[in-house]
Amino acid sequence: MSPTRRFIVVTVAAVLGVALTARLGVWQLSRAAEKNALQAMIDTRGALPPLDGFALAHDASEADAQHYRPVVLHGRWLRGRTLFLDNRQMNGRPGFFVVTPLRLEGRSDAVLVQRGWAPRDIRDRTIVPAVSEPEGSVEIRGTIAPPPSRLFEFSGAASGTIRQNLDLTSLAAEIALPLAPVSVLQGDTPATAGDGLLRQWPRPAIDVQKHYGYAFQWFAMSALMTGLYVWFQLVRPRLRRSA
Repeated sequence: MSPTRRFIVVTVAAVLGVALTARLGVWQLSRAAEKNALQAMIDTRGALPPLDGFALAHDASEADAQHYRPVVLHGRWLRGRTLFLDNRQMNGRPGFFVVTPLRLEGRSDAVLVQRGWAPRDIRDRTIVPAVSEPEGSVEIRGTIAPPPSRLFEFSGAASGTIRQNLDLTSLAAEIALPLAPVSVLQGDTPATAGDGLLRQWPRPAIDVQKHYGYAFQWFAMSALMTGLYVWFQLVRPRLRRSA
């Protein structure tokens, strides 16, 4: 390969490498900004007065504006309908998200309550913890949230007590009762004391420093490639010619 052609190839590779690593650094900064903005919105909405069951969203058009607002609900647990979402983590530990539909007082529908996290039995993963479903009316205090996030699964939709994912439309048909287009992250109250469930729900911006760290690494790599290119392709050849 001629020196001119080699110079062109190296230059093109360097430009592409610098552009790619710089773009990845910018993307990591944008991810950090998105999480900070989401956390700011959560904090702002969390300071608003609690909604009640009558004001809870009836359709998807109302749902987004209510996410992350505090809520106080009254209703009855749908006994025997508690489900366990597998492979969910809290504080870095794998286990289940425990969810139960709550039939709302004064309405003809229910809402899915994410009641908390429970550890998995390390001896037998098919064993689920006992979760109380008190009879009669209960009060739930928590935060309105989107439905539980979906995880990748190899098989189709499950129908047992332990499931990987949950679809509100399918669950509504299963329980023969409409479901509100949101869920509720239940909070700790005196009524939940001693139920064995953790409710340390993650904050979106809790790992924002990770994105800053990744951005620094990508920008450092971009700067390194720029420096190496300038030294080996521009400075060093000139020094040799002038020697």
